[in-house]
Amino acid sequence: MAFHEVRFPANLSFGSVGGPERRTEIVTLANGFEERNTPWSQSRRRYDAGLGLRSLDDVERLIAFFEARAGQLHGFRWKDWADYKSCPASREVAFDDQFIALGNGETAAFGLVKSYESGGSTYLRGIAKPVAGSVRMGLQGEALVEGLHYAVDTVTGVVTFVVPPAPGERISAGFEFDVPVRFDTDRIQVSVASFQAGDVPQVPVVEVRI
Repeated sequence: MAFHEVRFPANLSFGSVGGPERRTEIVTLANGFEERNTPWSQSRRRYDAGLGLRSLDDVERLIAFFEARAGQLHGFRWKDWADYKSCPASREVAFDDQFIALGNGETAAFGLVKSYESGGSTYLRGIAKPVAGSVRMGLQGEALVEGLHYAVDTVTGVVTFVVPPAPGERISAGFEFDVPVRFDTDRIQVSVASFQAGDVPQVPVVEVRI
């Protein structure tokens, strides 16, 4: 599957509904206890793009975007308005939002990650689609300059330093990011009469692994 480095219109995704999903296998034993396991190490996000449509012009834009992606064939970027920053939504992105790694004096390339912490547990989410111009990097608590100290690959989410960070140096980052997704249907059904009456079409979108 090809991936198109284009974002689904952000004003259409603004009213969408969705979020992370997990797959958990639960077996109930004869004594009533449960055994729980998951085949997924990473969560996967799903959305419904239809709920963001507010006019027939929006429907036209959706159909154009759908046709240009050939339905489910090509992936694209999606802005999840509930989770698109390295920091809380009320704050501005800063270079020290997320801990990335410790330098070892040899490695120059590092993948961006966002951590989710609660109750002593932490989930690390790889960020493959940072927004161009939004990435801020820090080293030992000092802000760095893109183009002078590091370069960002917005296709893979990998940051490459001009000089590998020294052993033990703390690397941090802040960024905005998109979710790599595809349409989860090869068909869009729209009724003008139903849409004007408030019945919007369902347009499922699902995250893809990059």
